[in-house]
Amino acid sequence: MSETFRKAMINKLPQLPATRAPWAEQRTPNEDDEEAEELEGEDSFDDLQASLPPPTRFGNADLTPLSASSFFSQALEVQPPNSPSTFRVYLTPPTTPSGSNSAKETYLVCHHGAGAGGLSFAALAKEVKVKSGGELGVLSFDCRGHGKTKTEGGKEVERDLSLPTLLADFLGLVEHLFPEPKDAPSFVLAGHSMGAAPVLSAAPILQQKGYKVPGVIVLDVVEGTAIESLHLMKSILSQRPSQFRSVVDAIHWHLSSNSVRDPESARVSVPSIIAPAPNLASTSGAGEQQIWRTDLLATEPYWEEWYKGLSSRFLSAKCARLLILAGQERLDKELMVGQMQGKFQLEVMPDVGHYLHEDNPSSLAATIVTFWRRNTRVLVLPPKIGAVGVPGAKGGVEVKRVGED
Repeated sequence: MSETFRKAMINKLPQLPATRAPWAEQRTPNEDDEEAEELEGEDSFDDLQASLPPPTRFGNADLTPLSASSFFSQALEVQPPNSPSTFRVYLTPPTTPSGSNSAKETYLVCHHGAGAGGLSFAALAKEVKVKSGGELGVLSFDCRGHGKTKTEGGKEVERDLSLPTLLADFLGLVEHLFPEPKDAPSFVLAGHSMGAAPVLSAAPILQQKGYKVPGVIVLDVVEGTAIESLHLMKSILSQRPSQFRSVVDAIHWHLSSNSVRDPESARVSVPSIIAPAPNLASTSGAGEQQIWRTDLLATEPYWEEWYKGLSSRFLSAKCARLLILAGQERLDKELMVGQMQGKFQLEVMPDVGHYLHEDNPSSLAATIVTFWRRNTRVLVLPPKIGAVGVPGAKGGVEVKRVGED
């Protein structure tokens, strides 16, 4: 990887707060490993943080955590048959005209990325409901080892985030909630980062079982770029604070580090990705100390398999395809060829980070609703008054646009 590209990859990820005293020369993770070693033994972010007063606001924004009830209609606990996990599911059903059946409904089914949670789509769900007039439902959930999902069998089972496991969990959840394919609503499947892997793998399987999948959406992940940057992830993760003085402190860090850029989204999503630290009391009096809910370093064995083959699975999906990226991300060769052939819709969102669905949920919701309407609407053509070679042909023709090749 070239140095320019290496720096571009680092700059694309959330900028991290300083880990040294403010008067010291600042270094960032995109410098040589030899320079990074020089930082060992310096004051850590945790040490500096302990000496600062607890934050309560970010600019004019209140940092009080928000309930999921302001963003979703329902919160469910769902345990599919033969699964060790009881999933926390967040749901906003679509509103349909009286007399219509569920088979005419559509859900945006969302799978979050590693270390995030189902509530990372909370602000987006709220905007989708507004932009679609309530016609497009939203289903999001905490995958295994994340958020409020509980998994029996110990840490080894909970940390199994291999692609086969993620796929089995996703399929099991969807099929348990909607057991009859012919009566089930349509699904537009959306995956962010790691979540794109099970979503793209699940789409053809659901279709083979008789479910309707008119579209797939991939949020801010490109196979080539992701795989090339994997060797940097340990370094990047090591720069994060290991704990926070309180939930509010964690929200403040995510906003000040640009990990999440929208305060409302951070207030609802961040509390679910941290957990009370065992045997640690807060030294600030501002609340219970918090640690990360998910140990991302423990998922390293699965990083490559999440992204390997992602582009080919995306391009081979038998439905409409939408790729949404943050900033001027480059496409890998396979996607570049696919784009030139018109195989998918590409949207690039400006002024957002990796969590683009949290940073600008209103703009993203508008794009998704337009994509959904274009690829699921039913057009009824006027009656024919004649056809070439078929004198007197009559009748209406119903045409469905599902975005297939």
